[in-house]
Parts: sequence; C-alpha cells; structure tokens
Amino acid sequence: MAALRVGWPGWRAACAVLALGLSACGGSGVSPVVATRPGAEATAPAAPAPGTPDASAIGQGSVTVALILPLTGPGAAAGAAMRNAAELAVAEFQNPDLKVLVKDDRGTPDGARDAAASALAEGAEIVIGPLFAGSVQAAAGAVRAAGKPVVAFSTDVSVAGRGVYLLSFLPQPEVDRVVEEVTGAGRRSFAALIPETTYGNVVEAQFREAVARKGGRVVALERFPAGNPAAAVARIAPLVTGPGAQADVLFLPDTPEGLTATAGALTRAGFNPARVKPVGTAIWNDPRVFALPALQGGWFAAVEPGGYANFAQRYRTRFGGEPVRVASLAYDAVSLAAALNRQYGSQRFAETTLTNPSGFAGIDGTFRFKAEGPSERALAVFEIRGGSSAVVSPAPRALGPSGT
Repeated sequence: MAALRVGWPGWRAACAVLALGLSACGGSGVSPVVATRPGAEATAPAAPAPGTPDASAIGQGSVTVALILPLTGPGAAAGAAMRNAAELAVAEFQNPDLKVLVKDDRGTPDGARDAAASALAEGAEIVIGPLFAGSVQAAAGAVRAAGKPVVAFSTDVSVAGRGVYLLSFLPQPEVDRVVEEVTGAGRRSFAALIPETTYGNVVEAQFREAVARKGGRVVALERFPAGNPAAAVARIAPLVTGPGAQADVLFLPDTPEGLTATAGALTRAGFNPARVKPVGTAIWNDPRVFALPALQGGWFAAVEPGGYANFAQRYRTRFGGEPVRVASLAYDAVSLAAALNRQYGSQRFAETTLTNPSGFAGIDGTFRFKAEGPSERALAVFEIRGGSSAVVSPAPRALGPSGT
C-alpha cells in the first residue's frame, strides 16, 4: 500500500503517512512535554483581507473540513496557535484538495454547538476539534447525528466514542508503556502513591489494568490529598524501603510540584531508587523532577524528542512566534485529513479508514484511533539521569496489537 505523504521542504516522507508505508523520519517524535509551557505566547493568525472569498477558510479545495477552535474566550492563545498550525499543514502538504472552515467556539459548549451546526450546513465532511471536553461533547451530538466523524483534542476519554476520536496526549498509553517496559525488565511487584485528583483517578484505573495484563501484582496503593503526601508515604514506606521491601516498582503519577513533596518525604523515609524503581508518566518531563534524588534512575513514558522541535522551527519561520505545545495536534489532524483524502477518495473519513490498526505517523510519532474513540501512541521510555533524561527504550515504529 502506498504511503500517504505530507510535503514540507526536505521532509516529504515523514508525517501523516500510513504506518504500513512509514518512511524514515530522522529524529521524528516530539519533546515529551504534555502541557502548554507557562509564558509561551502563540502568534495570532493574520486578519484576512477584507472582501476575500471564504476569508475564514484555509485552502479552496473541493473537500470541506471544519476546524473548531477557541479563537476568542478561554483558550484563545491555544486556538490561535492551532489555527496557524493548520495553515502550515495545508501549505506544506503540496496542493491538498481541502477547504478548511475555521470556526470559533468561543471556548464554550454553546459556541461549539453553534460552530458545528454552521460547519455542517456548509458541507463539512469531518470536524477537527474542539479542544475542551465540554465543547467536544456539545459539538459531537450534532456531528454524529449527521453521520460525520469528529477528531477532537480533549484529554478526557469520557467524551470519546464511536465516531468521536481523540487526537491528544492521553495518560493511558503512557501508563501502559512504562508498565510494559518495567515488567519486561523482570520487575513484577508494584506499589503506588497517587494523588486524589481527576488525573489520579484516570491513571489508577489504567495502572491496575496494565499491571494485571502484564502478570504483575499491586502490593500496595495509597491515595493522598494533592500536595499532602506525608501520611501516605509513611503508610507505604515499610513496603518500599529497607530489607523488608515487598515492591520493586513505585508508581508516582504526579505533577512536578506534587513530586517535589512526595520525593522529599520518600527520601526522609529511607527510599532507595536503586532498589525500588520509581516510574511515572509524561508529566515527569520537567527539570524540577530530574533534580529529585528519590527519582534518579526512574522511568517515564512519553513521545520522543525531535519532531516537535522541527515543527516549532518551521512555525517560527512562518509566523514569527512560538507555538503552544498542542499546536502540533492541529497540524497532524489537518495533514491526516489531506492524506486520507488523497489515498482513499470517497472512503476518506469512513470508520474503517480512520481506525486502520496500522495507524498513522505524524509530528508526534505514530498514532492510531481505537474504534471506541481514544488514541494510542508509540511512546519511548526515558530514564532520569543526573538532572536530565535519556531514552532507554525508543518508541516503536509500528504499534503492536491493541491492549497488549
């Protein structure tokens, strides 16, 4: 099967291709930072020239795609950068037959519902976006009723479903990947310290499932109020410190701020990361985490570095400013729409096309959509070493069977 190709100078064979035809993508991947950097500024899109036809559209092709983003209101900076990234994708694809209708959802569910209705009335065959969970839910009702798919950017898997796919950085694949790697290294007994947050609830469920699937066991799991881990550390310490330790892995899915307190409490309790390996998710990718003595030698799963840096450089060249981190998702989504249209014609956005188990490759590495909506990604495993991190297990070029 021929690859689906995205064109940009010097990188024609890299992103938004079918994984079966994946070409070498020297340094493909992305910095494993999953949130917008504080202080990063998105460059607002240039105002369209007055009187131009379809001034709110990108491209004038025969296939209409909607891009719903928060261009005003909450999330406007991210929306502006994602709109710019979509423009970059169209420019670099080399004559895609797309017309991308850019719709402002005002950062609200009502705005998203209105934007979706307007896009459908204008002939959109697929909706890309929105960004926020409530907006995805509001837009998806109208779009699914019309028999069209949605490729959204929320990290809340509860808004996914058949026909509503999430192209985002989800914690579930990160949990699966690091558990797979550590059990593959012969460690089978897990303990966990998990904050009482929405994120903690999500990763706890995935952690228990992943450990069981890989033949491991959870010997202890403690929850604690966010930012206040002392009591939980005291309860779990006998199982992860000293000669009587029953666990050989400690799962710590917390933010850099939270980890500072937890790691300090572990160190005071005598925790030795050389004996019990600390593991986490992509939110570990932060210099503050790398400096913590209790996490030296720890592993976390995230997308590989390289691809995002290349994308960000091209973005800066075109728009004169820094993209927000999620801008690459809009680039990949629009590139994918163009590639599927070129390869599949009238079946371009059919469910069987979008859920191809071989997946697709983009700025942020290989990904695929599950039939029930969430995405899976090819992730690397990184090790914390003396103030930085290094890849200890590269991201696979192709995804294995789902749920393994």
